[in-house]
Amino acid sequence: MKSFDYIIVGAGSAGCVVANRLTADPSVSVCLIEAGGSDKSPLVKIPAGIFGLYGNKKYDYTFEGVPQRHLNNRTMMVNRGKALGGSSAINSMVYIRGNQNDYDGWESRGCKGWSYADVLPVFKKLEANQNGQSRDFHGTDGELHVTKPQDPNPVGRVFVKAGLAAGLQENTDFNADTQLGLGIYDVKQRSGQRESSYTAFVEPVLSRPNLSIMTHTEVLSLRIDGDKVTGLDAEVNGAAEQIQANREVILCAGTIVSPRILLASGIGDQAQLQALGIECKQHVPGVGENLQDHVDSMVTVRSAKSDTIGISAATLLPHIIPAPFKYWLNRKGWWTTNYVEAGGFAKTRLAEEAEPGSADADPDIQFHFTPLYRSHRGKKFEYGHGYSVFTCVLRPRSAGTVKLANDGTRRNVLIDHNFFADERDQKVLVEGVKKAREILASPEFDHLRGEEMAPGKHIQTDEEILEYLRDTTTTVYHPVGTCKMGIDEMAVVNPETLKVKGMQNLRVMDASVMPTLISGNTSAPSMLVGEKGAQMILSENA
Repeated sequence: MKSFDYIIVGAGSAGCVVANRLTADPSVSVCLIEAGGSDKSPLVKIPAGIFGLYGNKKYDYTFEGVPQRHLNNRTMMVNRGKALGGSSAINSMVYIRGNQNDYDGWESRGCKGWSYADVLPVFKKLEANQNGQSRDFHGTDGELHVTKPQDPNPVGRVFVKAGLAAGLQENTDFNADTQLGLGIYDVKQRSGQRESSYTAFVEPVLSRPNLSIMTHTEVLSLRIDGDKVTGLDAEVNGAAEQIQANREVILCAGTIVSPRILLASGIGDQAQLQALGIECKQHVPGVGENLQDHVDSMVTVRSAKSDTIGISAATLLPHIIPAPFKYWLNRKGWWTTNYVEAGGFAKTRLAEEAEPGSADADPDIQFHFTPLYRSHRGKKFEYGHGYSVFTCVLRPRSAGTVKLANDGTRRNVLIDHNFFADERDQKVLVEGVKKAREILASPEFDHLRGEEMAPGKHIQTDEEILEYLRDTTTTVYHPVGTCKMGIDEMAVVNPETLKVKGMQNLRVMDASVMPTLISGNTSAPSMLVGEKGAQMILSENA
């Protein structure tokens, strides 16, 4: 039986940071386990390869959620990364930390040590900023390269300028003193290639003899003796294997898989476990509860102009055929795009009317602008040109669950986002669609003007927009919260140690510990969790 001091389950945004920090001590052995495989594919490395990753079962878990009762009983795919780097190997590479009040809100919920003043130095430590942005907010000596897109499509700048029509100034740094405004996003890239958590934190230390990496390894359950984890049961390339933990097991498997492993191991709500025929080892009723995610909408416009990214006769010679040569020779051209090069944050009418200084008065919607036509019919590709704005609810009040399916496998999960359960979320997104339309109505877009294919000009009233949203909204792939930290009875981990309640040597360090969803993309905040968690372990052993 293989034996290690520390076993880290999940080589994603958080797990790779933890592996880097723990293996800096040559006296301990660390095993980093990943259910997926290599990240060496050009689809992963080249930014524009994103289109070949979502829904690709080699790199994506392709979970499917349960029917959403507030969205006309639709189901939706829940894309999560399954490769070295986890979801940071398949995401859009946008570098956003969230709003300062998000972290202060965590502290106010009993998460001591997680205020904005506490986390800012940690973000700076992780970052190798290439943009010359303020040292008050950014670090330059970390491992994670943060830069601007190599060769952004000019239509992204049109979107930024159009924001003035909606009262939104240009914002050159969403991670500084304010989120409000539109701009070109910072991205996690190095030399025009994707910078995942794996390439930033693990690849540079592969020569450390105390680091072992196991890929194609699915963790089925933990082996528990009283209040200690002694190891785990896994399948390596389909073959059963046991792995022993001498010190600790650290779950970094993400918001869907971390609670799945806990529940399969008998850690969760006692009544629910008994109903599944699973012996309850620790009664922790919050496991799998509190699922939160950004619910998202789309406004998409057809255009006869070929200024945007798209397949047409007009773009064949200047862009499509030369793209690989431009990319390999000088990291220019269409292969450099992450598609959501521009975007930003805005306040709807609801935020404007909220009490000044309160969290509700912060920007409550985020835009992801894509300089290409996104199909109103759900197709992955559409011939021709256009542009699209995706708008999401930043701080949703609706919460769902991740539960084990009652099928005897202990592997399958029921993912219920419970989107739109809270009426406030519905109102915010309706207002968000109206705000997106307001931006696109700017004269800046006159030279690209075309037909709005979705929602479509026939959908105008709040009631019509809401019904459109019920038929079309999706997730932005930012799930958090299912193993939340805190001090209330539904908390799963202690915020000062990230240890699971009742367990001595079992911790969770990933987005699932976030008690509330941060206002933005969740990859960088997940790395924050990994860094802070690793320091908790190191300080205990100092």
